[in-house]
Amino acid sequence: ERIKKYLQLFGWGNPTGVDLAGEIPGLLPDPAWKESYFQDPQRKIWRIGDTYNISIGQGDISVTPLQVVMAFSSIANGGKLYQPVFVKEIVQGSSDSLKTIQKVEPKIIRENFISEKSLNVVREGMRDGVIYGSSITLSDLPVKAASKTGTAQTPRKDIFHNWVSVFAPYENPEIVLTVLIEDVPGIQFAALPVAKDVLSWYFAPPEQ
Repeated sequence: ERIKKYLQLFGWGNPTGVDLAGEIPGLLPDPAWKESYFQDPQRKIWRIGDTYNISIGQGDISVTPLQVVMAFSSIANGGKLYQPVFVKEIVQGSSDSLKTIQKVEPKIIRENFISEKSLNVVREGMRDGVIYGSSITLSDLPVKAASKTGTAQTPRKDIFHNWVSVFAPYENPEIVLTVLIEDVPGIQFAALPVAKDVLSWYFAPPEQ
């Protein structure tokens, strides 16, 4: 229950409220959910292995890439959970005479829900992941980055969903990027090269 509580604070298990249709909430399993979901009496029982699974993002837990990037954004920015939006503003008129009808202002869902000390521990761990961990391929980007990789199991043998979430620059983040590549054969860093290409383009010096 405590793990679920904190994951919910970061926006998991509920729709984000993004301005797109068809969003799903994902799933954060708990004993009550397991009791009501399964028919087999043995599968209804919450076991310590279920807690282990949810703690590392395995088992019955499910989240969307948008929920993941939303959570990592709050880690990067110091503890503000923003509602994601796609529309920046609504305009009308011709290309040479546009009038702004509505500007979409950033909306904070919650803030100050995690201590600065705890956030710093996570940020430092993500930075270490680039310096000498699983994301070391990002160490030669034009700016310092922080990253967390992930490999999610699927029902098929040796087939995985490959994740990475990155924010940069480390000291003053301006971009958070989550890449998910589904159905990757074997253990490999499929998402990392994609993230590196995107960030290399984003931080490339302007053409003269």
